[in-house]
Amino acid sequence: MPFNDIYGINAFGDSVMRDRLPKAIYKELKSVQAGECELTNACAEVVANAMKDWAIEKGCTHYTHWFQPMTGLTAEKHDSFISPTADGLAIVEFSGKELIQGEPDASSFPSGGLRATFEARGYTAWDVTSPAFITEEGNCKTLVIPTAFVGYHGEALDKKTPLLRSMQALSNQAVRVPRALGNMSSKRVISTVGPEQEYFLVDRELYQARQDLIFTGPPCSDRFLPRDRNLKTTTSARFPNGYPRS
Repeated sequence: MPFNDIYGINAFGDSVMRDRLPKAIYKELKSVQAGECELTNACAEVVANAMKDWAIEKGCTHYTHWFQPMTGLTAEKHDSFISPTADGLAIVEFSGKELIQGEPDASSFPSGGLRATFEARGYTAWDVTSPAFITEEGNCKTLVIPTAFVGYHGEALDKKTPLLRSMQALSNQAVRVPRALGNMSSKRVISTVGPEQEYFLVDRELYQARQDLIFTGPPCSDRFLPRDRNLKTTTSARFPNGYPRS
């Protein structure tokens, strides 16, 4: 099977949602992802049902809220799609509430001194901007739902919540720039987080005139490369002569 035919087949991504969700619900969820409105219980119920059907068709029996606590590792809380009934049978269900929120034992994870030891309550909250996906270990397949992990009063107990909040704060302020230039249709600014290969060389006089560069500090320092390379005039180049090495 060609690689492009299997790429992303275990992710509940945009194409899957477009095929499985009613048009109105899909449009509403996209608005939620864009930060234009809040997620409603009615929308969550429909999404949860579609996500459950898709996961079960692929062989999943359990789902988990997946989060990144301040341990440097990931954590999960597994639950089953199957619920026993009073007559000894079982039903398969997955509600919007179960999709949106979970409650792992927060006392098992560090809080960075934000809370007292006895304040054990913590919540996982569905991150609508990250697609759910399926993992397989042995004969067990699990629907993995990316979530944020917070305390009862909203304290960030993980590494994802500060990132999401920072991206939102950055968007709120950065969108003022195009609006000041007359572009009133801009609604948000998407930040790309990650290392870049480029560097920008600034003269010392210009650097000293820019308070923003001084506050952030010089991000690069010139060092000899561990081995010689071709095309050294590109991203692997040394600083030109005349610029001191730090």
